[in-house]
Amino acid sequence: MESRAPSPLRLALIGMSGAGKTFWTKKLAAEGWTAISCDDLIEKGLASRLAEGSHHGINGVAAWMGWPDGSRYAEREAQYLEQEIHTLDAALGAIEKESDQPVVLDTTGSVIYTGNNLLLRLRRRMTVVYLAASSQEQQLLIERYLNDPKPVLWRGAFRPNPHQTPRETVARCYPQLMAARRQSYETLAHCTLQVSELRDPSFDTQGFLAKIRTQLERAR
Repeated sequence: MESRAPSPLRLALIGMSGAGKTFWTKKLAAEGWTAISCDDLIEKGLASRLAEGSHHGINGVAAWMGWPDGSRYAEREAQYLEQEIHTLDAALGAIEKESDQPVVLDTTGSVIYTGNNLLLRLRRRMTVVYLAASSQEQQLLIERYLNDPKPVLWRGAFRPNPHQTPRETVARCYPQLMAARRQSYETLAHCTLQVSELRDPSFDTQGFLAKIRTQLERAR
């Protein structure tokens, strides 16, 4: 996917749910960056549908979508993706109208499904940073999904087994979902940061930005 990272830095963070996109978005926002959360905007866009089941918050969106093998999941997965496409289009439109102030876009794990036109536009307008979880961290992401569920577009990767509990099915299928997405994330990104390198509590936003700049310089 062609397109050099734009300058000055306008960051779009991508990666699986639980990789740290929202954490770093909030850290940058605390230092004066304009922060845009796709999760928050999608939730607002779905508000009338969520209200029917008294759902609210990003966990409420996950509850509204239901379990991946539920009777309404496919329908609501499609509705969620439609709203995500609209949200990303609107967010990029707002960013394109802004001056060169620092902006960080907290995308969803499913941003890679929004279509080539939007993704090319994202790469042209933003420096796309992939927060990559190693195979050793897969179990942590699985536990986060089970204990603090966020909306996940499985895109057919969830394959129930009558001899497994739902938790066992997630443990089996989630690594396959991660593997299926990895190449798309890598293709979309201008640079990749390993989540394991960012976990040190003393690691601050200056270190985070320095890693990004270093990779961009090497790519030139």
